[in-house]
Amino acid sequence: MSEEDLADRLLVTLDLDGVTDKAALMDRAARALRLPDWFGRNWDALADCLGDRTVWPAAAAERGLLLVVRGWRGYAEADPEEWRIAQEVFAQAAERTRAIAVALLLGGSS
Repeated sequence: MSEEDLADRLLVTLDLDGVTDKAALMDRAARALRLPDWFGRNWDALADCLGDRTVWPAAAAERGLLLVVRGWRGYAEADPEEWRIAQEVFAQAAERTRAIAVALLLGGSS
């Protein structure tokens, strides 16, 4: 994927600073991605929404989405198994839906 391709995408930041459980991660994802009220707040529902352009913010549906996850280390340390699942969901979404890219921010995050 080229830098130009990424530059055209809508940037959405998923800030997980202070998140230590799955429920809080799902709430943050719902807010950051402006997911619909029917979003089930579980891994399958998140995977479905990440793979469905019709529920993305309007500009992302047209341009693609760059989801930057920051502040994730606290969650990864608090619940490594759930963090592993989250990473799988993000990776599968990026593999299935070429219109989404997910980046884990290493610097400037907790």
